[in-house]
Amino acid sequence: MPEFDKPHIDISARVNRTQYQAPRQNIGGGGAPRIRAEHGAMIAAQFEAAFRDADENRPEDDRVDAAEGVYIEVDLRRGSNPEKVLQRKRDGVLPGAAKPQENGDLRIALYVPDEARPVLEEIVRDYREGNLNNNGAAPNHKKIEPIEAIRRARLETFWTDNAEAMPQGAQDTIWWEVWCFPGMDNRVADAAGRLGCLIAEAHYWLSFPEAVVIPVKTTRATIELLLFATAGVSELRRASTTPAFFLDQDTEEQLQWTEDLAERVRWPAGDAPAVCLLDTGVNRAHMLIEPSLSAGDLLMINPDWGGDDHHGHGTGMAGLALFGDLTPRLEDAGEIDLSHRLESVKILPPNGFPANQPESYGSITQSGVAISEINNSERDRFFCLAVTNENVSGARATTWSAAIDQAAIGKMAGDENDAPRRLFVISAGNAPPEIEPANILDADELPVEDPAQAWNALTVGGYTNKTAIGDVGYEDWTPLKAAGDISPFTRTSVTWPQGRAPIKPDIVMEAGNRASSPLGTEVLSLDSLAPLSTGDDVATHPLVPFAATSAAAAQAARLAAQIGAAHSGLWPETIRALIVHSAEWTPHMKAQLQAANGKTARYPLLRRFGHGVPDFARASASATNHLALIAENEIQPFRMVRDENGKKHKKFGDCHYYKLPWPTDVLEGLGEQDVRLKLTLSYFIEPNPGRFAAIDPQRYQSFGLRFDLKRRAETEQNFVERVNALERDDPLAGGPDGGDNFGWTFGSNSMSSGSLHCDEWVGPAVQLAARNVVCVKPVMGWWRDSAKNCSRTGRYALVVTLSAPDVEVDLHTPIQTSVEAGIGIEIAV
Repeated sequence: MPEFDKPHIDISARVNRTQYQAPRQNIGGGGAPRIRAEHGAMIAAQFEAAFRDADENRPEDDRVDAAEGVYIEVDLRRGSNPEKVLQRKRDGVLPGAAKPQENGDLRIALYVPDEARPVLEEIVRDYREGNLNNNGAAPNHKKIEPIEAIRRARLETFWTDNAEAMPQGAQDTIWWEVWCFPGMDNRVADAAGRLGCLIAEAHYWLSFPEAVVIPVKTTRATIELLLFATAGVSELRRASTTPAFFLDQDTEEQLQWTEDLAERVRWPAGDAPAVCLLDTGVNRAHMLIEPSLSAGDLLMINPDWGGDDHHGHGTGMAGLALFGDLTPRLEDAGEIDLSHRLESVKILPPNGFPANQPESYGSITQSGVAISEINNSERDRFFCLAVTNENVSGARATTWSAAIDQAAIGKMAGDENDAPRRLFVISAGNAPPEIEPANILDADELPVEDPAQAWNALTVGGYTNKTAIGDVGYEDWTPLKAAGDISPFTRTSVTWPQGRAPIKPDIVMEAGNRASSPLGTEVLSLDSLAPLSTGDDVATHPLVPFAATSAAAAQAARLAAQIGAAHSGLWPETIRALIVHSAEWTPHMKAQLQAANGKTARYPLLRRFGHGVPDFARASASATNHLALIAENEIQPFRMVRDENGKKHKKFGDCHYYKLPWPTDVLEGLGEQDVRLKLTLSYFIEPNPGRFAAIDPQRYQSFGLRFDLKRRAETEQNFVERVNALERDDPLAGGPDGGDNFGWTFGSNSMSSGSLHCDEWVGPAVQLAARNVVCVKPVMGWWRDSAKNCSRTGRYALVVTLSAPDVEVDLHTPIQTSVEAGIGIEIAV
């Protein structure tokens, strides 16, 4: 293994900035050409019928004012943009909930004020009767021809949660997430109060760019009245369910082991970075915790709860977040240097207090963040959350996951313009602890749980190397999973839609194993197959087994804090990038990768294993033949320009190029010897979970970024012309082909969503010598929708690693020398 004792190399100053325009693409869609007379007549008739039906079903109730408009349901054919087709903000016509249909069409809830009906009727009339333009197209054809069908909206039109989660009986009562059009939330809340609904307090509401989410507890019948009487609701979901914790049985260990370890620890300074546990509190009296967790850092959402651990979960998290698995620490006789501390914010009430409202975890999480920062504003911290919604898939954004994304980028309620970016480490959620083998589901059938789908978070799944069974009486049992495989406790995102849902987990950490009986009739969780951590009952159980993805998340948060302590000043986006970038697949995982036939077959493996198991040495430092280049920069994804007539147009902003300082003579000297190039791009998006985010990830993200690498047969000029249409003589013309791009593990299609992108190229060193320019370029996001957001900048971290694992060669020295001398920075733009 290389000796990682050299610094990473900063190439931030080597950036070349230029204006950007995405190459034109044929994105398909469309359908059979419309026959104007037939289609126009059908649309006119369906509009009339839908409005008549809606008028006849208008709710009448003395407790609320009469509605000033109606909802209709519109089906758009595949590939249509609902806002361009349906929205007319100046007339109050607003598209709401959007749901993809089995045939690829989109079903949209459209609010139409009564006074806007003539506007829509005129649009249809012009389409039917107006003169064709020079291209033979009818007026308003882009607004009418995408429409497949129109009808009166129903309650089901607005339901964007799982169909089986929707209450069926009129008096069935649940907590609803009522998503309101911006500016209409107070009107909806006022009407809900007059209808006798239970409304969550205002600090539990969440505000996003296109929606304000109000938790409301009431019956299906009342929510239907509220929906159609107020005309301010865009979408409905079921509020989050109760969190599930992942605990194992306690076991007694020798108290002197704990005391011996405590005596060997060199405890961290008071201003050291901290892992902030958002959990059940921590028992600070534990001798392995107390020196790293001051009394003033034992915090809670409700002052009456106290900061102690009422459950045991938080104390188990604390031990792993400080030390990792305690087993090797107890066996070792050497000193242990701790470079980070703990903070604890109790976000769950102890026994005897009312349970948290399940719909409130987004605002509770943000409150926990604010409390920790108010308590100590100067400390660097990394938030760790191992509380998830049991059996709630994270395939789409929820209020909880979006609240985490919002906090990560520094845009939660109360944040100033210079609010810090925040790294959240979240567990992927656990498999049910079944005993009978027939009831155990494969991890691929168990989707990652809410809120671990948060784009800006580091989501942690579980793998295991624990296969040695040492429990008395179980000597003839066998481990359920082989060494290096995913843990039987973990979940995956294999069932999530490729291209719409982010790839989760990002990494995997040790989460423990389970064991199968000799006859294969029973599966149990054994103490010897779990990581060892600190117990909350210090007197009798100071050490306890602590398995599953909670354990994995705690260890990953420890890694983040260690990197933050070793490299003060790195952005949270960069630390996330370094963790993922350092991850490697185990031999067991690699065997499955090698057996996969093509990139498409590899995608499920990426959603199962993430990017592998991270390593502090690789994340924190470089080696002679394994070095990392790091860039931290800001980019303006979009811009507003005026044409010669003074009309404003929204366009892409900048792209960045980096000339990679490869030692060409060294690489060419290695000839056909394989080398590895790994690229990781990490940035935080501002979330927009309302309306169309579930069907188009570019509506959830404020902006997106992608990377592209110069190909071996390209000149620099051809490369920039291929990736950037503005570099061509004719921006509307096609660019150079670029040649072959073989050698990537997953390819560009694996990077179609999320805010972290990582891939590896393996090939002959002589080919890599010519692949020496990387471009970071923007893709669409909701910031482009308005002039106010078009001028905003985002920031990113880019990590590029060059390694020659099978060769003893010095790559670090010539690259560092080249960077320090500023050699070869400019490119042909």
